[in-house]
Amino acid sequence: MKRSLVIFYAVVIYAIAELFWWGYQLVTLQPNHIGMVLSEGTMFFLVFAFGAYSLHNALNREKTLQEQKKNFLLSVTHELKSPLASIKILLQTIQKRTLTREQALDFIGKSLLDIERLDDMVENMLLASKIDNRSYTFPKAKFNLSVLVDGIVNRLQISKCDCNQQIIDAEIEPKIEITGDKFALTSVVTNLVENAIKYSNPCEAVVVKLFSKDDKIHLQVADHGIGIADAEKTRIFDRFYRVGSEETRNTKGTGLGLFIVKEVLDKHQATIRVKDNRPAGSVFEVVFG
Repeated sequence: MKRSLVIFYAVVIYAIAELFWWGYQLVTLQPNHIGMVLSEGTMFFLVFAFGAYSLHNALNREKTLQEQKKNFLLSVTHELKSPLASIKILLQTIQKRTLTREQALDFIGKSLLDIERLDDMVENMLLASKIDNRSYTFPKAKFNLSVLVDGIVNRLQISKCDCNQQIIDAEIEPKIEITGDKFALTSVVTNLVENAIKYSNPCEAVVVKLFSKDDKIHLQVADHGIGIADAEKTRIFDRFYRVGSEETRNTKGTGLGLFIVKEVLDKHQATIRVKDNRPAGSVFEVVFG
């Protein structure tokens, strides 16, 4: 990519130099046509400059996308290896040691949580791929959104504290029904809640609210984590984009979660907005209406 940019800049400089050279030659040979040469030359220069600027931006976008893809592959590799290594250790312990039933069930439960984490990641990548190549049709049917959100909250209710404190506070209005793609909306809720957990400190609560107001359905996911800068709020829904720099980021992820959230919600004529939480963190609010 760097070589392509160098060649591009060299061609642009050469073309501009040739333009001025031939303009000078024409004015020298036909001084009475200087007005026509200047007007035509100016028009050509403006068109050429606009084309060069557009091509420059396209090359930069491609460079950014390639870097994001590279980081995505590195992130996916890490995301796959971490739970697989955990599962391997747990199963080897069960195989090689004599454990009580309670210990064995505890290790099996931890393995199942890691398997669910892997399953979520694979489903994310498959859904993102189908959305990107427009092969997913979003089949819609009526279902109970309250039950769906409650089930996801219970599944992700993982303790991060020695005191066994729950980290998700849920306020779910019962019997809220919606017509939509249950599989895709499951991914939306899962990604929003997992993101809130991921960017929060241990033992800090994540608040999930589902309620109806003014004939509209509201889903809110709030955390007290690192927050999102205003400049990044418009970019977090881009594919592969992740908050912060690759060199300093400590959180895991592939950069696909919020891309999927935005694409799925667009297909359901729903809106999502991000605002700052107080005193710290972010609030994601989805409105179906």
